[in-house]
Amino acid sequence: MANWVEHPAGEARVIDKIIRELMDTNEEFKRLWIDLLSILPKADIPAEVFDSEADYNRYIADRNDQSGSTIGTLAEIYVRSLQEQRIANWLWVHSVEFEYEKQISFEEEDGSQRFVQPDFHYPLTDTFHEHFAINADGSSPFDNYLEHMQGKRAGYKREELDFFETTSAQARDGTLLQRLEAELVKRDIPLIEKSTEEILKAIEPVVITHYQKLIGVCIKHIRASQLTLEMLLERAKSLHDKPRAQHFARAVWLITQAYSRKLDEAKRIDFDSMIGDAVRLVETGRYQSPYSLILVDEFQDISDPRANLIKALKHQKPFTKVFAVGDDWQSIYRFAGSDITIFTQFEANFGACWQGRLEQTYRCNQLLADTAARFVQRNPAQITKTVRSTRAGIPRSIRVIPVTVEWRKPSFPAACFQLLERLDTFLESIAGQWRQQEGHKLKVLVLWRYNLLDPFGGQIPQFSNIEVTGLSFHRSKGLEADYTVLLDVSEGDYGVPSRIEDDELLNLVIPRPETYAYAEERRLFYVALTRASRGTFILCNRRKPSRYIRELCEIADDDVRFEAVDGKELDQCPRCLVGQMVERQGRNNTTFYGCNQFPECSHTQKTTRLSGEKICRQDRERPTTLQVK
Repeated sequence: MANWVEHPAGEARVIDKIIRELMDTNEEFKRLWIDLLSILPKADIPAEVFDSEADYNRYIADRNDQSGSTIGTLAEIYVRSLQEQRIANWLWVHSVEFEYEKQISFEEEDGSQRFVQPDFHYPLTDTFHEHFAINADGSSPFDNYLEHMQGKRAGYKREELDFFETTSAQARDGTLLQRLEAELVKRDIPLIEKSTEEILKAIEPVVITHYQKLIGVCIKHIRASQLTLEMLLERAKSLHDKPRAQHFARAVWLITQAYSRKLDEAKRIDFDSMIGDAVRLVETGRYQSPYSLILVDEFQDISDPRANLIKALKHQKPFTKVFAVGDDWQSIYRFAGSDITIFTQFEANFGACWQGRLEQTYRCNQLLADTAARFVQRNPAQITKTVRSTRAGIPRSIRVIPVTVEWRKPSFPAACFQLLERLDTFLESIAGQWRQQEGHKLKVLVLWRYNLLDPFGGQIPQFSNIEVTGLSFHRSKGLEADYTVLLDVSEGDYGVPSRIEDDELLNLVIPRPETYAYAEERRLFYVALTRASRGTFILCNRRKPSRYIRELCEIADDDVRFEAVDGKELDQCPRCLVGQMVERQGRNNTTFYGCNQFPECSHTQKTTRLSGEKICRQDRERPTTLQVK
């Protein structure tokens, strides 16, 4: 067995080493890898694929504010589409000076002035560049867009301005950047590519991690299913972002070849090789199974190669039975190659079966259990179950804490530490209710979606009444604590749900994608939500609360409490459920209360729903707002 598979991080280190070696020795790979990281970090998926405009905007945007949904670039400007991001990043990589949406004016034929904002302006040659949302057939998905486009074209011609255009059709067929380069070269605009070191330094670490995780999954499937480059490129034609898929297919093929050579040179195999060899030995009869009963634990994480081994053993020996145990609600390892349909469609895969349900939980209280169960079962593909807890429900044991987030400032660590100190102080005041012996502490899990959110930096703080552990959502599976703190449950590429985890590139190697939006992310949040027995604190960006928070409010209603990090109850917006009512100034110096999610939510009212007196009375009535039972 190859020694790098004996440690969970071993394979990742080997893949990283292969990438670095290929960067030094293979120019084709170097170009592909740099392009994937800098120019193609995210799939450009058409708006019509999404259920609503809001979902599309959530997918594309790094931030949402009154100027609309905007997307960050390596040039440190915000643009309005992923195709414009692709252009801006390419220009940055090639050191081209440009201005985005610089306002200029045209004189119309009737003498009136028309103000326009060209997408890109190149000051070196005073060239204007429009990227038009035009399909290959000349149509546009936007109302009145063609008339607007023709007006711009006519204006540039009348003013005798240097102008060229690119289109969405070129982005879709992969000719966009070639066209852009040709137009700039024609104008003698120098293209000086930044150094590899400078480009890599500008890439967010999570982008690199994301691609490396994708590569790890693809290597397993390519080797296990004996896929060829031609097969990958053919599958790439079925994806929405074909240029990105083709880039990735070529890059991952080169990495897989290098990975296989490394195994051959070391005269070793990995787990996937071992499983594949075992399947062939059983299917050819070179191995005769002595087993009449096959027991499989954690069956929700089963992958195709492992399922094939089970099937081979079952079919070889008559009357062999398979006993599988698992929870489809906790299937969270698609990135490791697991396929939940093997579990949820067990009978189709393994034949007629008996299905039993273990529906009692000893971990979270009944309120959390009920809320989480209804949340995960909003995906109709999940198996229906009723969960009964041995712990009574604790009212308002779900706390949402909106955090003011400043750009590039560590807002969540500060809020997390403040919350932990508050919890420690509160528990000290009621120690007689829970402390069983001297030195006894309650357990707190601080959980995050991505490790870059780790607030502790390896230095776990010490408290008198709580024992704190920090982990990712994935690593928390199987664990439990008295309280949990979930960090940055907000909308975003690296938020909750993570928009990049359902990357369509997985469909190059996994033929059965789930149809429910963010299906695995929903299950992952379910896992994080159910680690606590007494209560959970959900910290979110106050301007971008996760859609999952709204769902929890719809399910649990008043048992979800919105509060500041110091514990003061906030006035929750009754319309959107995730905003807070804040004082705002109207016309003629009038004061009113409006939702802080404006313009997404325009709810207003004359006064706040809760007076300060009522909040204080509620706190007195509920001394167990951090309940202990």
